[in-house]
Amino acid sequence: MNKKLPQFILKKMHDGEKIVMLTAYDAVFGALLDELDVDMILVGDSLGNVISGFETTLPVTMEQMILHSQYVTRSVSNTMVIGDMPFMSFSESQSQAVKNAGRLIKEGGVNAVKIEVGLSNIDTVRSIIASGIPVMAHIGFTPQSLYQQGGYKVQGRSEVDANNLINLAVTLQETGCFSVLVEMIPSSLAKKISDKLSIPLIGIGAGPECDGQVLVTHDLLGMLENSPPRFVKKMVDTRSLLKEGIRSFISEVSSRQFPDSIHEFK
Repeated sequence: MNKKLPQFILKKMHDGEKIVMLTAYDAVFGALLDELDVDMILVGDSLGNVISGFETTLPVTMEQMILHSQYVTRSVSNTMVIGDMPFMSFSESQSQAVKNAGRLIKEGGVNAVKIEVGLSNIDTVRSIIASGIPVMAHIGFTPQSLYQQGGYKVQGRSEVDANNLINLAVTLQETGCFSVLVEMIPSSLAKKISDKLSIPLIGIGAGPECDGQVLVTHDLLGMLENSPPRFVKKMVDTRSLLKEGIRSFISEVSSRQFPDSIHEFK
């Protein structure tokens, strides 16, 4: 079995290699990222923004997460696929959390789950891990707590908040998480957290000292109309290329250039 699993990710970190993680929500992008040998694919609840057109991730359901996980996992052979636990899928009870995490594994076909974590749900994470499911913990800015955190704000700026995040990361490691994802914190704090951990720290808007980086694939490809967050580097302006191709099709159909003899049956 050549499938990348938590042991592979851990080894890559200890070998001093950077870990690459990107999002996918369908078979096309799943297959593309798998072909390019990305280390981890996240079927993120960010599909609420990217695919469904919601302003936040909060409306995303378990059924959506399972369906999009199926799309991705059918197309992936080697890359580790992680499914996001959506809002309210783990907060009612530990048994609810284990059941829904299990659904992502059993029905969605993912290899691990990601869950947004605070001090209040450490035991929930512990229960999921105890059931045999690998967990990536998400700390720092957590989009499902958008309203509680006062909007899209950098976390961990004060000494108290910074120490709380450091202690939370260490606790999650002790709980058995195979990695921690940290979002929108000062890079100096990310380094302090990384220095405390022996499991990978994956950053998004957390600076260069993390063991790996994750972005929403549609953001880095410049596919979305809205401006991406400050921490996103747009690698290519795909949206302009797509518009150029569509405009060409409109023009050729309108001027009767398409379909021509090459593109018809005799």
